[in-house]
Amino acid sequence: MASTKPRRTTWQDPAESPVLLPHVVVTVAESGTLDVAVDGAPFPPPQQDYAWTRSTFGELMDAVTADRTITVRIEVRESDGSVFTDLIRARKPKPPEPPGASSPEPDGRHSKNRRKAPELVEVTGEGFVPGEDIAVAVVVAHTDATGTGHARALIDIDHLAPVLAGGTGEVVLLGRVSGTLHIRRVPQ
Repeated sequence: MASTKPRRTTWQDPAESPVLLPHVVVTVAESGTLDVAVDGAPFPPPQQDYAWTRSTFGELMDAVTADRTITVRIEVRESDGSVFTDLIRARKPKPPEPPGASSPEPDGRHSKNRRKAPELVEVTGEGFVPGEDIAVAVVVAHTDATGTGHARALIDIDHLAPVLAGGTGEVVLLGRVSGTLHIRRVPQ
């Protein structure tokens, strides 16, 4: 009996992950440039005189995941032989607002579209690999390290208040590639 290669299919609901995830392999050269393949096919940078590097890792992930609309399995092969794997999940789409849900005010603005300005708290850490994906836990967001290995996350206090109310009041920055970990207390 001849074996058949699994067939990749498209799916309609971006909130669901496909059975077969695109496999992204990123090979890091000692110089910091990245060689990228998706399902075995080369994934070149957007411009001919441009190279994927550690500092463009976030941009690369956005390109591979079509701005986080596709879930992918990523494997990063470092020049020292270490290998890191992760799943980059698609964001859930925002449901469209039903027609006529908000009525315009005299100046043309929609009253339902007005929101309170977010109250942000900054959480920082250093020692990350430039461009690496940084998990922000209580996981409410992700950020990328800068070209110098620093990370910065702006977190809306309104999102954290219910989560931190019964907890320790701490936020974690975790480097997905380097394993660098910073724990910071958030003022409540």
